[in-house]
Amino acid sequence: MDRQGNTYTILYSIVLVVVVAALLAVVSLSLQPAQTKNKENEKRQNILSAIHITSTPEASATEFEKYIKEQYIVNSKGEEKEGNAFSIDIAGEYAKPVEQRQLPIFVAEVDGSKKYILPVYGTGLWGAIWGYIALNEDKSTVYGAFFDHAGETPGLGAEIATQHFTAPFQGKQIFEGSQLVGILVVKGGANGNHEVDGISGGTITSKAVETMIKNYLTYYEPFLKEK
Repeated sequence: MDRQGNTYTILYSIVLVVVVAALLAVVSLSLQPAQTKNKENEKRQNILSAIHITSTPEASATEFEKYIKEQYIVNSKGEEKEGNAFSIDIAGEYAKPVEQRQLPIFVAEVDGSKKYILPVYGTGLWGAIWGYIALNEDKSTVYGAFFDHAGETPGLGAEIATQHFTAPFQGKQIFEGSQLVGILVVKGGANGNHEVDGISGGTITSKAVETMIKNYLTYYEPFLKEK
């Protein structure tokens, strides 16, 4: 075959593309178990962060088993459903109608006290935001919180992922009597049992966190009111 001809060039290109694609597929498959393990470790770390437990990726499985004593799934009516709570993709559930969502609950024990950890998910200024809210045994008092984001503005909306923003959530109340009010994220001068200060210059992301929390706590409301 004439190596200077168009036929040779086309065949060579096709073979090269196929070989490169095959190599990339092999590499991707070989890395998949490690990627899955990293995602699971990160998820465990995030859940533990809501109860003020800091863990390394390597120790996350051990720490998770130590503190998380129970996990299960409920629906929007508060009814327990079969399934693995840890495996639930909260982003995928967010895309479903409320009545079809699977709502994970993680039950921790910290210093002899029970804590309920609930995932939350929503939309910020530039993309997805998510996190976990930990409640005391009364299912009303916030014990801790963790938030993260896909692409909020550094130094502004991205501050939701800092302890400076999450620490004031501790001790706040999500109920006022029997009414679910969530946590209000206000622009300076937070006052009372239901408010925390928002981020200066990050008003849209701050309010998105407020909306995210209220929405997801509403989905869990039948469970939260169950004593």
